[in-house]
Amino acid sequence: MDTETGKDSDNPILTGPFWPVFFRYALPSVAGVLALTTANIVDGFFIGNFAGADALAALNLLIPWFTLLFGMALALAIGGTVRAGRYLGEGRTDAASAIFSKCLMATLALALTGALVGFLFHDGIYRVLGASPDIYPLMSEYFLVIIWVLVAQLVTMVLYYFVRVDGFPGLATTALVAGAATNILLDALLVGYLDYGLRGAAIATGLAQVLQFAVLARYFLKPERKLHFQLQQKHWQEIPQAFANGVSEWINELSVGLVMLLINWLLMTTQGVAGVAAFTVVNYLIFLSLMVFYGISDAMHVLISHNLGAGNAERIRRFMGCGATVILSLALTLVVTVWLFGNQVVRLFLDTTADPATAALADRFLTILWPLFLVNGINVLLSVYLTAMHKALPSALVAFSRSLVLPALLLVGIARFAPEWPLLLALPLAEWLTFGLAIALFLRFRPQRVITVPG
Repeated sequence: MDTETGKDSDNPILTGPFWPVFFRYALPSVAGVLALTTANIVDGFFIGNFAGADALAALNLLIPWFTLLFGMALALAIGGTVRAGRYLGEGRTDAASAIFSKCLMATLALALTGALVGFLFHDGIYRVLGASPDIYPLMSEYFLVIIWVLVAQLVTMVLYYFVRVDGFPGLATTALVAGAATNILLDALLVGYLDYGLRGAAIATGLAQVLQFAVLARYFLKPERKLHFQLQQKHWQEIPQAFANGVSEWINELSVGLVMLLINWLLMTTQGVAGVAAFTVVNYLIFLSLMVFYGISDAMHVLISHNLGAGNAERIRRFMGCGATVILSLALTLVVTVWLFGNQVVRLFLDTTADPATAALADRFLTILWPLFLVNGINVLLSVYLTAMHKALPSALVAFSRSLVLPALLLVGIARFAPEWPLLLALPLAEWLTFGLAIALFLRFRPQRVITVPG
């Protein structure tokens, strides 16, 4: 369906062949998301192997704080780019530039506020996170550096999403991959060779983030870009509106943090620091798989929002088919890998000679958790679809169910009423129950129902 501007033929999202267009956006998106988030996994690899299980547990205990800030910035990025994508599909570049500028400024304010709060109240934050006082020094080694790194990291993340929605996925991916590679090299130097421990991992992440931002900032030199940053803005109420549209992504991140907090509390009570460290190792595999699924699903934000603006229901349906096919194929591959090589994966993050009991516990956790890999990617895809279709409440319902309500209820229920059951069984059960809900909501808000074709 042609828009009134007559420019649809120039936009491959609106007219191009489905699979090539899908992969053009999905592959850079996956690479970009992995590069954007790989710092945590790389830090965990070097910390677990060179600083030990206690340091790995200290890092894991801080995750709920990081997810709080990341979630808010991600909501701005997703909600803002969905609006910008729709404006670009409608040919309203001024409106798209305005939301771009406001989201960047709001993210900078958020990140600076988070850094100041973390600096002034770090001991209180550790206490709320369930850490014992003897592990506070280890947490501070990382936390008091990384809170300032997050300022650059969050702004870079939001800029990445807007650069991609403006049609520069290659530049966005190049910047993030360069930063990720730098982070690996600096972790090897500062943590592995110089033995700087957690502080070295935080410094490595900070230097890598500076490089990422510097490369990504080349976007502002592109004369063909459609989005232009302007400091003076009006109508700031659009920021909470954008945040509301991306609220499911904030709920995803915040809920991960809250569930992680609950798991850490329960594991510290029943199995101590070894239980937290073992779950940290297994959680890296869950995190890595979700980042791949989020990368694929995030590409759908661009593909769906443009076609929503142009009224192309059939193209949205076909792109959703592409995404679901790839995610299910990857999920099956991941499950087979866990069955065959799960113990080798665990040992990537731990020195088994130093921590054999922790490694054995991580192996046991993985045998409980593998069923969640079959459906968690589809749940993410359907939540993203609902966001991109401007169905914020249904999207939030899916996100809230899979990442907070059901896991929390099941964790507490198992701990209290069925203590003989494995505690972590709550996580795959929550994903499968959410899967039924997500399918029902997709059928209710499928493209042909949301978009009405005139006459």
